[in-house]
Amino acid sequence: MPPTFSAPSKIHKRKKYKKQLGSSSVLIGDVDCTEEDARPLCEQFGIQGYPTIKYFVDGDTTTGEDYQGGRDFESLKRHVVDNLEVKCLVSNPSEGCTEKEIGYITKMKGKTADDWKKQLDRLDGMKGGSMKPELKQWLVQRLNILKQLDSGASEEL
Repeated sequence: MPPTFSAPSKIHKRKKYKKQLGSSSVLIGDVDCTEEDARPLCEQFGIQGYPTIKYFVDGDTTTGEDYQGGRDFESLKRHVVDNLEVKCLVSNPSEGCTEKEIGYITKMKGKTADDWKKQLDRLDGMKGGSMKPELKQWLVQRLNILKQLDSGASEEL
């Protein structure tokens, strides 16, 4: 998820969210951009106003994406659950994966690493498009599965 770049008056609220949004696959951080030692980090990410919420996906540590949703707890939680949280692990699909995801894992395990890469590229290209929320969620789920398969194949080499 973020870090959230903020001024001191906003940090107490963020700490509450950190506890409630906690997830084994989502890390939430908070940076006080008014602190001297934090300014280089805030400048690196182009932080000009507070609070600014950025989230980082797919190992991106260079730019992050600006969070544009609501600032209330329910909006933040929905964003985490729908877009960031990894619930289905290819290494243990019987725990946390839906039947649809298990079917996709089985199907994709029968394919080659090149096939996974092609699917990753195709689905990644669709991320920015307009689609119904349930289709967007299925797209994110498939991307998660393919990334796990692809990283597992890379680690075995």
